Formats: sequence, structure tokens, C-alpha cells
Amino acid sequence: MKRTSIDLLHGPIVSSLLAFAWPLLLSNIFQQLYNTADIMIVGRFLGSDALAAVGATAAIFDLIIGFALGVGNGMGIVIARAYGAKEEDQLKKAVAASLLIGLGLSGAVMLLGHVGLYPLLEFLGTPSAIIDQSYQYISLIVLCVAVTFAYNLAAGLLRAVGDSLAALSFLIFSALLNIVLDLYFITQLQLGIQSAAIATILSQALSALLCFFYIRKKMSFLVPTPHHFVWDKSLYVDLVEQGLAMGLMTSIVSIGTVILQSSINALGATIISAQTTARRVMSFMVLPITAIATAITTFTSQNFGAKQAHRILRGIRIAVGLSVSWALLASLILYFASPALNQLISSSTDPLLIHSASDYLRITSIFYPVLAVLLILRNSLQGLGRKMTPLISSFIELTGKILFVWVIIPYLGYLGVILCEPFLWIPMTIQLYWTFRHHPLIKMAQKGDLIPSSGR
Repeated sequence: MKRTSIDLLHGPIVSSLLAFAWPLLLSNIFQQLYNTADIMIVGRFLGSDALAAVGATAAIFDLIIGFALGVGNGMGIVIARAYGAKEEDQLKKAVAASLLIGLGLSGAVMLLGHVGLYPLLEFLGTPSAIIDQSYQYISLIVLCVAVTFAYNLAAGLLRAVGDSLAALSFLIFSALLNIVLDLYFITQLQLGIQSAAIATILSQALSALLCFFYIRKKMSFLVPTPHHFVWDKSLYVDLVEQGLAMGLMTSIVSIGTVILQSSINALGATIISAQTTARRVMSFMVLPITAIATAITTFTSQNFGAKQAHRILRGIRIAVGLSVSWALLASLILYFASPALNQLISSSTDPLLIHSASDYLRITSIFYPVLAVLLILRNSLQGLGRKMTPLISSFIELTGKILFVWVIIPYLGYLGVILCEPFLWIPMTIQLYWTFRHHPLIKMAQKGDLIPSSGR
């Protein structure tokens, strides 16, 4: 089987993990540029109402993107396991099945979105002055959700076999294209808020096409032939369970955020814009953590397939150390730089908007080390085949957000919104850590029952 440039199964762990995570970090940065460019350009050229309209759909946008990304990464776990075990025929069958499953899920999401988007915006209390603009933006994203699924599936395939660099180069080009198209559609064609959605869709479509062409030409061992499109019940069940487990995990988290958005919407357009801005800054600041967490999923999946338990344990410990170190640095940066960053992202000088967004960042960043441990444990357990544990964690978050919306936010207002997620990260991390410590493979590695690998 053809090898990729980054070997996660042998050799020093730190260097291979960082080499794999670095392109993921850059990929995540440029992925964030899609929506951030929309926010910055819409705010600058279309005004505060248009910015609030995009912001009011942020939780729904994250729900869609998160589900697509989760499904792609989940099915990538099965593919990475087959790659680690050097089962090439099973690998191609898994890719073939993933394509069919992704196509079916795209159709289901498009249908649900067509029926339920506008009622959902009404349910969330989207202000009447911006609800039509919000619908124009998000309905186009949902209509073309197959494009999002296609890109995340292609990128998931590349990550599953250790190639995080190829998807990065395609994504950089399409992210830059997104900015150019945003500006062209808004300033030249005068298409309004729909410009941002059209630019995002076209850019992601190009990125997906480039990924698939690269896989076909450079990684033929991933390309299935017609005889690989066969019914294999155990394989399809495994792929659907892993894909839906990760997709639903991110969706449940996003559903909680959608519910939380209803409380934010009730606080007015300025707070909506402040929250939109602050969460975008936060998304950028935690990207190194999410990149390492994504890398550890592939690392554990491949080494699980290769039956290298001791290497898995060492890799997870290294990932926790790297992530927590960045979390502490990010907290320090945001304490001082929040106002400037919020003004840059929002293109606003409104003191209430800047102050509210800065309060959010300064308080939540204190809890970033907890979030770092949470993400590493969650992704490690997914790589080890624990499908339900991350789902339980997500239900804890969903339940907590509902309680905050019903009980705490009505009394604390925007402070309740700020405290909601950080307070919930703590019980979620405790639950994941308990499950991790009791995983049979981890217990064996801690006791030294298995022969250690050569990784350092």
C-alpha cells in the first residue's frame, strides 16, 4: 500500500503529530476565513443589519458545517483503521460506502432545511427587521449542503491516511477565492446578503473538486472500482455509526447553541453582532487546539488498527500537553488584545458591541485549558471506537444549555450567555476522563502489559 509523507505509526511521536497537525491548523484557519470573510465584508459594505442577519444564522450555519465535518471525520476513523491494518481491499470498500452514505445524508439535510429553516428562525426569535435577510443567506447554504459534504468527505479521506497537506493547499486557494467573490458579488453585482452564501458555495465546490482530482491522480489506493460498491452490512453499520456518532455529536452541541441563540437574539441586534464577533475570534484562537485534537483522532485510529496501545497512550499525553500550553497562551493574549481583535472582525466602533464582545472573550478564555483536555479526550475516544461516550458528553452540554436558557440567563442576562459554555465544559471533561481511564486498551498500556512501541 502506498505510504503518505507523514507516518503516524512509527518513529518519534511529537514530530509526526506536529507535522500532521500543522497543515490541519492552517486548513482550519482558512476554513474559518469562509464565514469570517462573510462577516467582515457584509458588515463593511452592507451595514449593521446585514451583519446581524448573518450573525443570527451563525448557530444554524455551525450546525450544518459541524454535522458535515463530523460525518466526514467519523467515517474517516473507519478508513484510518483499515489503513493502519494495511487492509487495502477493505479500505476501498469503506471509501465506496462513504460516498453513498454521504450522498444520502446530503439529500436528507436538504429536505429538512427546505421544510424547517424559516420556522426555525422564527422559533429562535430572530428580529423581524433581519429575518428575511437571514433566511436568504442560510437557505442557499442548506440548498447546496452536498457541496459541504463532498469537501469534508474528501478532506476526511486525506486526513485518514495521514495526508493533511494536500487538502490545505486546495483550501487556501478556495478561501482566497471566496474573499474575491464576496467582494465582486457585493460591490459589482449588487446581490446583497446572498452574495456571501453564493461565494461560500462556489469556493467550497472548487475545493472539493480539487481534492477528488488529487485523490484520483496521487492516491489511487483510495479510489474504489465498481466491484467495491457492494453491500457489506457490518461495514455500512460501522461507517454509519461512526459518521452519525460524530455528526450527531457536533449537531447536538450546535442544537444547544441554536437554543442559546434564542436568548442572544432577545438581547437585540447589537448583542447579536457582539456575540457573532466574539465567537469568531474565539474560533480562531482555539484552532491550534482543534488541529491537535483532529490529529489525535487519526493518530489513535491508525495505531488502534496497528494494535500499538502504548504508542496511543504516549501520543494522547503529548497532545494534552501541547493543547493546554496553547490554551494558557491564548487566554493571556485575549486578556489584552480582545478590543482590537473585535474591532478588526466587526469593522465597528460601537463601544457597547466592542465591550460586550471583549467581556465574552476574557471570561471564557480562562476555561480554555479545560476545553483543551475535553477535545483531546473526546477525539481520542472516537479514534478508539467509543461511539457513545462523546454523544453522552454532547447531551450533557445540550441539557446544560437548556437549563441556562430557562433558568440562569433570564436572571443574569448576557453574563449568563458568557458563562454557559465554560461552566459546562467542566462536567463534560470529568465524564470523558472517567471513560478514558477505564478503557481496556488504556488500562493495559498503563500497566505495561503490551510491548511499548519505538515512539518517543
